[in-house]
Amino acid sequence: MAFENPSREQIKEMLLNADTIAVVGLSDDPSKTSHMVSAAMQQKGYRIIPVNPNADIVLGEKSYASLRDIPEPVDIVNVFRRPEHTPPIAADAAAIGAKVLWLQLGIANAEAARIAQEGGLTVVMDRCIKVEDSILLPEGKARK
Repeated sequence: MAFENPSREQIKEMLLNADTIAVVGLSDDPSKTSHMVSAAMQQKGYRIIPVNPNADIVLGEKSYASLRDIPEPVDIVNVFRRPEHTPPIAADAAAIGAKVLWLQLGIANAEAARIAQEGGLTVVMDRCIKVEDSILLPEGKARK
């Protein structure tokens, strides 16, 4: 069975209900896409938690070596890693009780989607979270 992303309305609801986004593969290099996208999401009011074992602080936030090291609830796990690295990330996202596994534009992996869905997560693949947020919530969202 072919994978289908949630509808635009479902994605809008996910974004409206999310506060915390853990970003796996968030670079501390401002010229990298992961950094630019995460900075934009941070400016829109989302709490960004970097997951990068090679960085201490990114975007003013403590960076963690893995999702399982994060000591607080995470709503969305946004992934900037090659597709072959995503199944263990999906397993970690399920283990920490995240609600959404979001694989960035150009990233898709059927096994990761299956693992996440079996763990109760909604899955979005091959879409940019910043683009979706800009289209669906152009004025930003009302913060809780």
